[in-house]
Amino acid sequence: MLVFIARRMLLLIPTAVGVTLLVFAMLHLVPGDPARILAGEAANPAQVEQVRENLGLNDPFFVQYFRFLTRALQGDLGESIRTGRSVIDEIFEVRFLVTFQLALASTAFTIFLGLLIGIVSAMWKYSNTVLGGIADTALMILSLLGLSIPNFWLGILIMMFLGVQLGLLPLVGWGTFPQMVMPVLMLGLTGSAGIARLTRAGLIDVLKQDYIRTAYAKGISKRIVIFRHALRNALIPVITISGMQFGGMLAGAVITESIFAINGMGRLVVDSIRVQDFPVAQGTILIIATMFVLVNCGVDILYRVVNKRIELN
Repeated sequence: MLVFIARRMLLLIPTAVGVTLLVFAMLHLVPGDPARILAGEAANPAQVEQVRENLGLNDPFFVQYFRFLTRALQGDLGESIRTGRSVIDEIFEVRFLVTFQLALASTAFTIFLGLLIGIVSAMWKYSNTVLGGIADTALMILSLLGLSIPNFWLGILIMMFLGVQLGLLPLVGWGTFPQMVMPVLMLGLTGSAGIARLTRAGLIDVLKQDYIRTAYAKGISKRIVIFRHALRNALIPVITISGMQFGGMLAGAVITESIFAINGMGRLVVDSIRVQDFPVAQGTILIIATMFVLVNCGVDILYRVVNKRIELN
């Protein structure tokens, strides 16, 4: 296990280098001049050129990149061009915690709702009754709709219905429970559809296995057979997609945070790119990529916890 974790940690190095190089190149292709933005519209060309020199923007591309990479390896992501503050402080004082809370709460709701729908649907399918078949089909149609609806459109619908028409929830912000409900619903409803379909398919397949019939023959109750034997073996693909969704929510919170005016990492990236604050954008994306790799490592370890027969290589 320790060897596996160490090997995965080493993968962070090429991943971080690749991500930083790609992001560095893309950001430098964005039209505009951050020195002009920082100097102000009233600045003359000499003043703008001085700002460029102070920021090191006149250096060749790879000189700028290796300067950033060297500092990043030392835990220094530079300073914000816009505010002059440390990038680490810009990210971790508030933004990281907000996005992490959003991703964690949305993932928990996604897993709960997806497992609930998947288990109920599989049980209806397993019952081999007409009513069960109708209920199973209805749940799968809802799941298909959940996979098909863009989450930003769903978020706007939730906002219009719960926030504007009914006035039950605040429209923007993050911190209190009422403010958390709509963003979590937006991410959770679309994410749970995939988990529901995977759970249903996995359970239906497992319930056909010989050891399940043996468990029933021993007189074990249906609830114990499903939750202790069948569900445990059907969870492997669910764990995979849950880990990917958590990482994706960390990286893809841009839309959600923009719709609900949440001051998280996603919105920070958008604002930084808009004003060409390269250090903040690069640092934020690097941290998100690192978190994604760590989450995937945790998912692989969780495989072993759920199923002891799985070997970690």
